[in-house]
Amino acid sequence: MDYSKTIGIDVSKLTLDVNVLPDGKFCQVENNVKGITKLFRWLTKDCKVNLADALFAFEHTGFYSYKLAVCLQEKGYAFVILSGLELKRSLGMSRGKSDTTDAGRIAEYAILRKCQLIPTQMPEKVIEQMKRLLALRDKLVKQRAGHKASVGEAKQAIEKKEDPLYFKVQEDLIKNLDNNIDLLDQELLNLVQNHPVLKTQFDLIVSIKSVGTQTALFMIAVTHAFTKFANWRKFACYAGIAPFPYQSGTSIRGKTKVSHLANKKAKSILGNITGNAIQWNTEMKLYYQRRLAAGKNKMSTQNIIRNKLLARIFAVIDRGTPYVETVNYAA
Repeated sequence: MDYSKTIGIDVSKLTLDVNVLPDGKFCQVENNVKGITKLFRWLTKDCKVNLADALFAFEHTGFYSYKLAVCLQEKGYAFVILSGLELKRSLGMSRGKSDTTDAGRIAEYAILRKCQLIPTQMPEKVIEQMKRLLALRDKLVKQRAGHKASVGEAKQAIEKKEDPLYFKVQEDLIKNLDNNIDLLDQELLNLVQNHPVLKTQFDLIVSIKSVGTQTALFMIAVTHAFTKFANWRKFACYAGIAPFPYQSGTSIRGKTKVSHLANKKAKSILGNITGNAIQWNTEMKLYYQRRLAAGKNKMSTQNIIRNKLLARIFAVIDRGTPYVETVNYAA
């Protein structure tokens, strides 16, 4: 769609700095519902912008940009949420920085890439809730691991009776974190079980051997119930497990390898189920051993298994039927 106006917005905690192109008009409003309403009024009355024929563009900044995205979607206005890294790399060399300038650069970027940009569609509220709970769970798990490590190191150096309070405080924290993690797990499962589509997807994913509850919950949330990615290959690229060539002309002939530009959490999750598959999935275990016996690279083989498992996850969702272990029926 060819938009008549492009509205770049630099989002911060308290304010929204707005730049309208090609007019070059600028304003600043508060980053709340009242401020966003004031922005719509300013664009309509002062700038004479037809909001139904305009494109809003802003950087993803977590909670700071969430309310703006929700308001735009409720109004039915077109908007794109841009990657911070993508924006940063597109700017080239620049001197200085200000919110006004950043808003203009965001609008300029959207104009230059308008043929490639696809308007953002926010997922269902249940998906957003799952993403928030999963992020909180990760934070609590890391805190628990830190306290467990501290207790373990202390036990090697001193007796518990020498400093009982030191151990008691951390053990109480670990116990409290365990309880809170369990509460989050239960709430995540309740959200899935109470949503027919998500429940079906969850049951299909866990039908794959070595793929567990946390992987299923994460895959549903990060793929927006498998609507965000066209196929498993797109997700493999996003997760950093898709191999890319590294060569140029006749002088550079590097190894084909994965990119460091990736969702590290997705890569970690897929790495965990790969380890489980190599240990407990007969088919994957035999494949892994056969490749190593043939002298193939260990890490490359593990990455192949990551991709195989990811392809299976997407396959069961596309088919709508549980995974069947074909190795059980082999002669």
